[in-house]
Amino acid sequence: MIKLFEKNPYVIEFETQIINLDEENKLIELEKTAFYGKGGGQPGDSGILITELETIEVIETIKKEDILLHQVSSVNNLKIGNLIKGKIDWEKRYKFMRMHTALHLLCAVVPMGVTGGQIGDLKSRLDFNADANSINKEEIQEKLNNILKNDHKITYEWIRSEQLEKKPDLVRTMSVKPPKTNGKIRLVKIGNIDLQPCGGTHVKNTSEIGSIVVGKIENKGKMNRRVNISLSD
Repeated sequence: MIKLFEKNPYVIEFETQIINLDEENKLIELEKTAFYGKGGGQPGDSGILITELETIEVIETIKKEDILLHQVSSVNNLKIGNLIKGKIDWEKRYKFMRMHTALHLLCAVVPMGVTGGQIGDLKSRLDFNADANSINKEEIQEKLNNILKNDHKITYEWIRSEQLEKKPDLVRTMSVKPPKTNGKIRLVKIGNIDLQPCGGTHVKNTSEIGSIVVGKIENKGKMNRRVNISLSD
């Protein structure tokens, strides 16, 4: 399967064909897709698939090992080999792209291990391996504001897993291994601010994020602090 969003997360529409079909669970596997599969704290994409006969709703996109499966509203008129046109819900996806990039910046200004995270369209959060006095809300906000004063490009590079093993400090997540594609791992670089493995979707430049607002910092355990953020709009 070709994941179009890995090279270009701004692909909204695409044409492809069905290569597998689970009629019982209403799941479709496509030859290529722009739909992101739920994982890494980022929700899966929704949207539509257009055939010669009808328009079908994509309710959710899920990940099974290295395969992305599109959960649809109906498979009644579908067959393996059918040519279709896909279109993602761009408004929702773009919010996730901005939020995901903002979380990378949050990760950059809080130099501690990440124990969990969740991306939402209105609010997102990261959990850090930190004690009660390690994270200061005002300090984080100031650092993020300083970063956002300048435009930083987001770029990608691919390395093999053995190369990453030689640089374990690049991995910030403590419980989740970086996703692989064909044995390779994608690194996401934000200017000179942040570099880490990630399989999600991001904006091209930090100028697209807008303003990041640091919300409540919650105590979720002896060594677990949850930092919530939202975007100004």
